[in-house]
Amino acid sequence: AGPGSYTVGTMSERFDCHYCRDPLHGKKYVQKEGRHCCVKCFEKICANTCIECKKPIGADSKELHFKNRYWHDSCFRCFKCYTSLVNEPFMLRENNKVWCSNCTATADAPRCKGCFKPIIAGDQNVEYKKMAWHKDCFTCSQCKQVIGSGSFFPKGDDFYCVSCHEHKFAKTCAKCKNPITSGGLTYQEQPWHSECFICSNCKKQLGGKRFTAVEDQFYCVDCYKECVAKKCAGCKNPITAGFGRGTSVVNYEDESWHDYCFKCTKCARGLANKRFVCHNGKIYCAECPKRL
Repeated sequence: AGPGSYTVGTMSERFDCHYCRDPLHGKKYVQKEGRHCCVKCFEKICANTCIECKKPIGADSKELHFKNRYWHDSCFRCFKCYTSLVNEPFMLRENNKVWCSNCTATADAPRCKGCFKPIIAGDQNVEYKKMAWHKDCFTCSQCKQVIGSGSFFPKGDDFYCVSCHEHKFAKTCAKCKNPITSGGLTYQEQPWHSECFICSNCKKQLGGKRFTAVEDQFYCVDCYKECVAKKCAGCKNPITAGFGRGTSVVNYEDESWHDYCFKCTKCARGLANKRFVCHNGKIYCAECPKRL
């Protein structure tokens, strides 16, 4: 902004006012665009109008102008905070109002979704999906503690810290009853931590491996064969249905056989699902005892 293009002085020569023709000798006058006029005519006819107060800017007033707009120096203030803008940076905004740089920055700044106040340059903030918060306004919807720049979980319009998300939404391990925050596995529609789904004997994790369940206990193949499986009365090896050759078991009194090991002691005929005879602790087909 700069001063207006006219001069004010006291006439020492004989001149008349260009408008009212009153003599100006010895009087205060204004010269504008090569014309001399008295102060009264200047203010009535020639003076610019202040865009802020709508009054003429008299010869005795300091005038500022910018882009064909004029102000009294006392009227050249920030529309928002009323700070004088003489010799200060400013911006002309809507409705020809002048704003200081601080108020301009505040008005143009994004609004915090928490407190709805502006987030100005230098403020610590959090941004998520084109929304912004002051760092201290970004809080957990459950416990109301500040999340800030920490980890969080979005749920619709709400945000949860890790702890509250675990207790409110995470699945609970069938063994330890603690939340499963990542990974894990499911067995018989129940969730487990990978580190909780282990062999009851050797404690190795069973996720992705073959195992068997016995009375709510889980065993890997090796431990099931060694510690749990019955021994075949025929071959003396563990009976591990589903892990090796054959899936059927033959039980008789207190002993068990693989279905392929349950055969006649004399002729070796397979006797699974067939009539047999037990003689002196040995198994025979129905015909072989007659030949003994």
